[in-house]
Amino acid sequence: MSLCARSSPSILHARETRKRIGSRAGKACAVSVTGPGAPTDCVHLAVTGMLEQLPDMVVSGINHGANMGDDTIYSGTVAAATEGFLLGIPAIAVSLAGTSMGHYTTAGEITLELVQRYRNRPFPQPMLLNVNVPDLPYAELQGIEITRLGKRHKAEPVMKTESPRGETVYWVGAAGGAQDAGPGTDFHAVANRRASVTPLQVDLTHFEKLDAMMQWMRG
Repeated sequence: MSLCARSSPSILHARETRKRIGSRAGKACAVSVTGPGAPTDCVHLAVTGMLEQLPDMVVSGINHGANMGDDTIYSGTVAAATEGFLLGIPAIAVSLAGTSMGHYTTAGEITLELVQRYRNRPFPQPMLLNVNVPDLPYAELQGIEITRLGKRHKAEPVMKTESPRGETVYWVGAAGGAQDAGPGTDFHAVANRRASVTPLQVDLTHFEKLDAMMQWMRG
């Protein structure tokens, strides 16, 4: 899933299911949409077409697998949270970083802590947070760290194989390993058993390149 905006509206034929949920953080409403579409469509449908008032927060996830570094550009989980943020709502994207995927409750606990913290000390403007939680028992976590995005090496090449029916099949290569993973990054925090919380922004402009591009165009 990319963060690219659509040039025209999507047409969705969806069946809506709502479920009100009580939790320690307060009341929540889960909206399930069955039909073709992307995570961003689910948020857009709920906020602009189903709910009678704006929610206090959009929580996207818990994603199966990490969304760190460059992953955030492609992530449907992050894109759904971004949709909420663009609609003026504080939003959190939550991912469980690991391979066994056995500790979703840990990610749930961290999410609950962040929601409660925001309720008690809200920011003056909506925020967009990307959260990655190590796949560990909650008691083994070493806290929460505010981080920046790291960077991955380029992805592994596509693998070309043949199906039993003689058809050509292409398997997308695995994501690259961590390249920029030093202290302060999301990769470093998760590797050291800390939940990573990265504040994101939507503006992808490379401001340092603006002058160089202007000179290039004049040449």
